Amino acid sequence: MRFHFSPKTPLFSLSSSSITSLCLRPFLPSAPKSPFYPSLACHASTGGNLRMDSTSPDPSSSSSVSVDSVADGLKNQSLREHDISNNNNMNNENKKNNGKLSLEDLNWDHSFVRELPGDPRSDSIPRQVFHACYTKVLPSAEVENPKLVGWSDSVADLLDLDPKEFERPDFPLKFSGASPLAGAVPYAQCYGGHQFGTWAGQLGDGRAITLGEIMNSKLERWELQLKGAGKTPYSRFADGLAVLRSSIREYLCSEAMHFLGIPTTRALCLVTTGKFVTRDMFHDGNLKDEPGAVVCRVSQSFLRFGSFQIHASRGGEDLGIVRSLADYAIRHHFPHIENMSKSESLSFSTGDNDQSVVDLTSNTYAAWTVEIAERTASLVARWQGVGFTHGVLNTDNMSILGLTIDYGPFGFLDAFDPSYTPNVTDLPGRRYCFANQPDIGLWNIAQFASTLMTANLISDQEANYAMERYGAKFMDDYQAILSQKVGLQKYNKQLVNKLLSNLAVDKVDYTNFFRALSNIKADPSIPGDELLVPLKAVLLDIGKERKEAWTSWVQSYIQELVASGISDEERKASMNSVNPKYVLRNYLCQSAIDAAEMGDFEEVRRLLKVMERPYDEQPRMEKYGRLPPAWAYRPGVCMLSCSS
Repeated sequence: MRFHFSPKTPLFSLSSSSITSLCLRPFLPSAPKSPFYPSLACHASTGGNLRMDSTSPDPSSSSSVSVDSVADGLKNQSLREHDISNNNNMNNENKKNNGKLSLEDLNWDHSFVRELPGDPRSDSIPRQVFHACYTKVLPSAEVENPKLVGWSDSVADLLDLDPKEFERPDFPLKFSGASPLAGAVPYAQCYGGHQFGTWAGQLGDGRAITLGEIMNSKLERWELQLKGAGKTPYSRFADGLAVLRSSIREYLCSEAMHFLGIPTTRALCLVTTGKFVTRDMFHDGNLKDEPGAVVCRVSQSFLRFGSFQIHASRGGEDLGIVRSLADYAIRHHFPHIENMSKSESLSFSTGDNDQSVVDLTSNTYAAWTVEIAERTASLVARWQGVGFTHGVLNTDNMSILGLTIDYGPFGFLDAFDPSYTPNVTDLPGRRYCFANQPDIGLWNIAQFASTLMTANLISDQEANYAMERYGAKFMDDYQAILSQKVGLQKYNKQLVNKLLSNLAVDKVDYTNFFRALSNIKADPSIPGDELLVPLKAVLLDIGKERKEAWTSWVQSYIQELVASGISDEERKASMNSVNPKYVLRNYLCQSAIDAAEMGDFEEVRRLLKVMERPYDEQPRMEKYGRLPPAWAYRPGVCMLSCSS
């Protein structure tokens, strides 16, 4: 399981791995096999042999130990100590109403613009921006009588913001960008990226303007960003604006993913601008005027893989910016890595012929790369668990914090189809389809590792090890998630693979099936003709042959349940805690969008409330868990483009 890098050879042509062949790719006949993971074969790799010395942990402990597992003990304490030392001037005297703040009293910090090189120009004329991580630019979207569509009390709580602030008459003005927010220092970030596997050069925040960073009472750093607030130097030929349709989708899905337990950027609020924006939704020449909107995105950082790639691609003095960005990211977002020492003995054999050793304590950049790889792998595994398809996994849409970022033409699986892509732009090759996401995550990590190698921050052995850790972490997490979804304590490869095959053959609703599966009883005496009764609502229109296939699987499943020794009640509660009843299906979004475009925002707000409790039954809200109606399959509902 080797990943051989050469600093002389860009990784732009790397083939994808066979990670997904272990779980989903058998149902994609046209998908090519790959040499990257020949040895995984549906079991988790430990990622190399751990070298121990006198200060090492007990050799009998798990060999799958990694940077984040060793550093977890330091993480919270280190983060607090680090932030205290850098923010001891934070003003807490303005707190009111049980520690909640007004907009004017938010505790701003601007470490990004303070510590990193910026563009000497501050205009929004589209251009190439060199030797800079950002350009200071003001929001410029035209606004006329903006309206507050929706808001998130839980995000306000992260910022110590008093929820009563949402009631202010000037709130929509401030969060449309029309009125300045006291303490903000707006800027647009410079980054590049691979789009659909091809290097695209400079991209950047073409319609997103970061206002700055808020330090809350827990000493956590949260960036506020207005998406759709107007042109920046990175807008290229676009107008820097966003429409209500796409903004509602991002606002709702940011919050829905959080409450599903999946790492994600958040959304504080959504406002209309009162102006119309012209869009060609399907790139077919049919222009349409749509309501404009601005969503306030919130994240601990909006740094992406592409934030580093752009500077490495330019070479020369810009290679120093890659190092500066890495130092900044580690200092503010991975301080536990900065505090690691050789006493922790994180040395790993790469398994190469020369028995090279990767010592993660001797190179903080290597430890950092490994953690990013593992966070990314864990994120993708969670996507696969809930049936989420991102749709545009370009490297500029990959967060270094392992967050779901940039919600464009995303989609949750309805009928289980591993080749599903919600993006019409992706239809020809389905590069970013559901089944390919683990492979694409690995490919993107390869590009990120190549960037750091170009800047001489990590070696090829260290890059190889980061890639190995991605594969091992993905398989560990994915298998654990699938085991939890079927209510078993141990992963059963044969049982899970057969289940996924059956789901694909009969196009069974992914979300509803796993929710219904918890109703199966661990009773081997149930007559054969009654075994499928608990699944009747999800196994629709299947013939005799398929009923026999499902009956056979349920019989095997019941045998595993009996062997587990867990009571039906305990297992059902456990399964329902990981198998959501409600996910943000595209047709639910579209219903809310249709109403909002007519000026009725109540469905947006109601839908958010449902998605805040995805694992609960929620009486009188059952309609939000139903199968999509026939109209949901019209163009523009289940298939979307990047035009927003």
